[in-house]
Amino acid sequence: MRPHRRQFIRGQWIEQTASKPAHPGAPEIASVLVQARPECLGAVEDAITRLAGAEIMQRDARGKLVVVLDSVAGQSIGESLTQISLMPHVLSATLVFHAIDAN
Repeated sequence: MRPHRRQFIRGQWIEQTASKPAHPGAPEIASVLVQARPECLGAVEDAITRLAGAEIMQRDARGKLVVVLDSVAGQSIGESLTQISLMPHVLSATLVFHAIDAN
């Protein structure tokens, strides 16, 4: 039987991984590509760096930012991604990579 797409994305197509549920509070890391209005890039950068666990790794003068998010106590990666996407002058925030350390 072929695994469902969601099982594949979560790594659950591997028998050992499928049998272990993700631990609540397990460390998470994600990379996000943010497109902002170029003329407001500085304000967007400041707002993102004020988020706990957020770090800007790369920037482009045309409004693109590569952001790395680490989970912090009380805030998930999803919450941080939502906060970024709702910031003024942010046109899009796209999740590029996400991993959970379930060891």
